[in-house]
Amino acid sequence: MDISAQDVKALRERTGAGMMECKKCLAEAEGDLDKAQELLKQKGLAQAEKKADRTAAEGVVTSYIHGGGKIGVLVEINCETDFVGKNEDFQSFARDIAMHIAASSPEYVRREEIPEERVTEERELIKGQAAEDIEGKPDHVVEQILEGKLDKRLSALSLLDQPFVKYPDQTVEEVTKELVAKLGENVRVRRFARFEVGEGIEVEEEDFAEEVKAQLKE
Repeated sequence: MDISAQDVKALRERTGAGMMECKKCLAEAEGDLDKAQELLKQKGLAQAEKKADRTAAEGVVTSYIHGGGKIGVLVEINCETDFVGKNEDFQSFARDIAMHIAASSPEYVRREEIPEERVTEERELIKGQAAEDIEGKPDHVVEQILEGKLDKRLSALSLLDQPFVKYPDQTVEEVTKELVAKLGENVRVRRFARFEVGEGIEVEEEDFAEEVKAQLKE
């Protein structure tokens, strides 16, 4: 079917994808803009998976300070070229990730970085907390309950597994992959450090994280 230049332009404005790719997806979707946008998204995510092993040594170190200096975050986010490192979408993503870390307090970038001894510690803690829920249940049911709770806990510790504060229906990893698809380069959160005044000291703490979440959603 014939695809109008106007529809191609509209899809490009929605997605930032190339003209030929927009035209191809519009043809596959029989001119339906919403379906074409979804096709572009799926193809982009597939391409992002292929780029995951490419070296990313450029990028930025971004900081975020909240609450008059009560919470501070430093995060390094890498890409493949200095050109993309200066891209507005990449820079905005880096700022959003720094704010997300301030709000959601992850401890590791990705789940595979969590030490085995920490996993064991969390498993034992969950087992103790779930004692009433698992009492009298068959072993295989107990295992399913504990593994489900453990999976949820490890997701909370891992930045990439957390629901992104700005777009809660997506994880940080999913948002990162969408950026990879859009920019055409590997993008990788390498490391971060989060500091909160008085953290670990037993005093009544103010909930600055909720303030950051509200700010990020604005």
